[in-house]
Amino acid sequence: MIIAKLIAVALIGYLLGSIPWGKIVAERTTNSDISTLGSRRTGATNVLRTSGKKAAITVAILDVGKGTLAVYVARLIFSGEYAAIGDSGLLWVASSAQVLAALAAVFGHTWPLFNKFKGGRGVATFMGGLILLCTPAALFAGEILIICALLTRYMSLGSIIGAVSAYTILIPLTIIYGFPIEYLAYALAGAIFIIVMHRDNIVRLLAGTERKLGEKVEM
Repeated sequence: MIIAKLIAVALIGYLLGSIPWGKIVAERTTNSDISTLGSRRTGATNVLRTSGKKAAITVAILDVGKGTLAVYVARLIFSGEYAAIGDSGLLWVASSAQVLAALAAVFGHTWPLFNKFKGGRGVATFMGGLILLCTPAALFAGEILIICALLTRYMSLGSIIGAVSAYTILIPLTIIYGFPIEYLAYALAGAIFIIVMHRDNIVRLLAGTERKLGEKVEM
């Protein structure tokens, strides 16, 4: 029963993450195919460059919502759930199920079933999952992301630093306030994933050729 529920939350999380809001919003606002423009990603940053601020804000909110909803569904399914593991007694699995759902949503956003497996880099959806897992860490990381992006004008740099800061702040939160170790693992996995997904941006940042916020792309 536990395994079936874990498979269910992973599948639901992936399908929620697979909704290509960037592509949908861009098509409705500017009648453009975002997968052929700019970075060809479906995240809010590429929408900003191709479809404007209002569309980008809409996409950011919807992409955050995918991660948040995935965790919420897992929380409902595993509410008060325990599993017996040999002589170790009862193991709390709700937090692990929520993390699984959040990671599945990030993967779905990055490799969406509904858009030929071509999506975004997973930042907004990662933050969305973190909102329900650990709100203080999400608020801290979100602030760092926004401040860094505004100061440097590089959203990629802000995204990387924001993800790393989520993991960094969760270390003391886990030790001092007893947040589940699974949440710390989620933050670490998310930070590594986001860094890897931004490897081409990192190369351009080092070369000084990375696009800054506000720069448009040719339509």
